Amino acid sequence: MMGASDTVLPFLSGMAYNNLCSGKNLAPSYQISPLKPHFRHKSSSKNMHFPNRLKFYHCKCQQGADSNSDDLNSTWIKDSINKSGEILSKMNTNGISFDDLHIKTGKENFTEQDDKLGSSGAHKQTSKTNNAQLIEEEAWQYLRESIVYYCGSPVGTIAANDPSDTSVLNYDQVFIRDFIPSGIAFLLNGEYEIVRNFILHTLQLQSWEKTMDCHSPGQGLMPASFKVRTVPLDGDESVTEEVLDPDFGESAIGRVAPVDSGLWWIILLRAYGKCSGDFSVQERIDVQTGIKMILKLCLADGFDMFPTLLVTDGSCMIDRRMGIHGHPLEIQALFYSALLCAREMLTPEDGSADLLRALNNRLLALSFHIREYYWIDMKKLNEIYRYNTEEYSYDAVNKFNIYPDQISPWLVEWISEKGGYFIGNLQPAHMDFRFFSLGNLWSIVSSLATWGQSHAILDLIEAKWSDLVADMPLKICYPALEGQEWAITTGSDPKNTPWSYHNGGSWPTLIWQLTVACIKMGRPEIAARAIEVLEKRISKERWPEYYDTKKARFIGKQARLRQTWSIAGYLVAKQLIAKPEAAKCLMNDEDAELVNALSSMFGHSPRRKRGSSKGPRTYII
Repeated sequence: MMGASDTVLPFLSGMAYNNLCSGKNLAPSYQISPLKPHFRHKSSSKNMHFPNRLKFYHCKCQQGADSNSDDLNSTWIKDSINKSGEILSKMNTNGISFDDLHIKTGKENFTEQDDKLGSSGAHKQTSKTNNAQLIEEEAWQYLRESIVYYCGSPVGTIAANDPSDTSVLNYDQVFIRDFIPSGIAFLLNGEYEIVRNFILHTLQLQSWEKTMDCHSPGQGLMPASFKVRTVPLDGDESVTEEVLDPDFGESAIGRVAPVDSGLWWIILLRAYGKCSGDFSVQERIDVQTGIKMILKLCLADGFDMFPTLLVTDGSCMIDRRMGIHGHPLEIQALFYSALLCAREMLTPEDGSADLLRALNNRLLALSFHIREYYWIDMKKLNEIYRYNTEEYSYDAVNKFNIYPDQISPWLVEWISEKGGYFIGNLQPAHMDFRFFSLGNLWSIVSSLATWGQSHAILDLIEAKWSDLVADMPLKICYPALEGQEWAITTGSDPKNTPWSYHNGGSWPTLIWQLTVACIKMGRPEIAARAIEVLEKRISKERWPEYYDTKKARFIGKQARLRQTWSIAGYLVAKQLIAKPEAAKCLMNDEDAELVNALSSMFGHSPRRKRGSSKGPRTYII
């Protein structure tokens, strides 16, 4: 029961929430403290028993690694000698000599050398397949060992689970964005409970009051992460309670709120329904309310003239200062995808009409804006190179007053003749020409990019394979900031040095987004090639968080090992390559009405003058 002084969840009754624990014989009491809100689950420490959950997921195929290799080799040699002795004995008894021995192959012209070559090739292929299977089995074992339990039920996976790491920091928490590949891996494997629990538990965290220095952000904000803590209940050491302790950015580096958490939550919610067939979760009143709260927060009116979402630096996967403040591509791609997913899941009712109208208008404006102004290829680059500046008029071509001198020398040499991509950011008098992998890949997945643009992005990745993939997929951005530009943009961040971490580092987890994009465009061979590169090192080097250097030769200098989303990203990629049709739960198809509207917008000349229409004008006062 809730006390009178407790903060009441605005849209979820205790009875409705108990449905979450149905079938588990659990009836936890969720109380919210006015000072530090959290869920409580009471238990007595006298009768508490914490089983070692890791043993339930012990990989049997790994047991051989504990045996002594010398004993195994000696056993194999003895068996071989004994078998050889038996064969020689039979040959001598029957009077058979080596010259008379002949092996029939079924092919008259099949030579001994051909036999050896064929056997060698088959052995290599079998060995390669077996090695991939062992890596996949190891990945599943590590993923299961990273599972976090709350009230006896799985609710997520921790960010990293390296037993040898003495400095845990916040890597023992469940991050919203980090859990996405883990959740998808479980969904594709038919394990739906953990994803359902994650969705509903994080939904409750959304409704809590958040403050920092007497200021509260929007109500629909999702936390960056949460941690399950076991603490004494009201000072009584004999009774404990499990606590969900969320972080909305108030303790994060830079104190930045996670804008992408709510967007990823909507995307995962849709994927859960598509994979499990259980649409009752997204139809729940509290879940519908949660979706609307996120949408209202993102669609709120502001001072911005653009349909893109305005955010501060460090509000997404790149969570440190990297010069992405403004309208970064990653946020816009996730925003577009979340809008499409939300529109698909919202139940029709009177209160949703205005929200759906605003959502549709934003989708149209956002897709036009990104496709028209963020796209760069050789033709567009040449147009920018010839831009006129200081165009004060309604029919300006250079609408954002971009100075041609902004074109970096590296881009002139790097841009491919065949491919193209979306730039990283666009603001008045500023274009960030860096290639950001996640934003471009999710633009393909969400249909924010046109069919032609999507193929051009994959063409660029193939053409610049040595830069974007190299020895480990995939560069988070390219190129790295160096010299004075690095010092000014990052504040001389020692973690984001050139070709490290978010500044041109290589992140194995991005392999799953690449795989979904390639499957959607009918080019899975690109993803398969990248997976093959990843498998050469990832297991041997204990699943690092990221890699450093221009070619991804070194494990990141501060990279955590057994990083969960590196493990889960690989598993998702392997599952989708084996079963490509399963990727549909993550894709967004382009809306026909949206295509027609965009064709109409693109059909008009950008140089048309305002008021040129001869039709009657309507004035709104």
